Amino acid sequence: MLPDWFVENTGQEEFWTDERCYITELMNTPASPETSLAIARVEPGVTTQLHRLAGICERYVVRKGEGIVEIDGVRQQLGPGDQAVIPANAAQRITNTGDGDLEFYCICTPRFVPDSYIDLER
Repeated sequence: MLPDWFVENTGQEEFWTDERCYITELMNTPASPETSLAIARVEPGVTTQLHRLAGICERYVVRKGEGIVEIDGVRQQLGPGDQAVIPANAAQRITNTGDGDLEFYCICTPRFVPDSYIDLER
């Protein structure tokens, strides 16, 4: 029997989202409701969908590429190693301004659940 603290690798693969980016969920399980971790990949020239996460604080940590993040109408250039702390319920989107893919970690507290995602472009 496996210990209750063990979460088995389920072969997480990258998938496309309506947000106009690719996501690889590294950690998102009811066994750890306080946090989730994913990698987002935005292709050159793409701006993700304006949205907010109800009740969830999100942090971006850029691992590759460059872009401009917009949080509640305030824009900031980001590059490798830069971070953005996005308060719960804040309107957010990011634009890839580079020639290659923009990749960043997405850390959510509490963990991301699809019902928290609110599309602000509709």
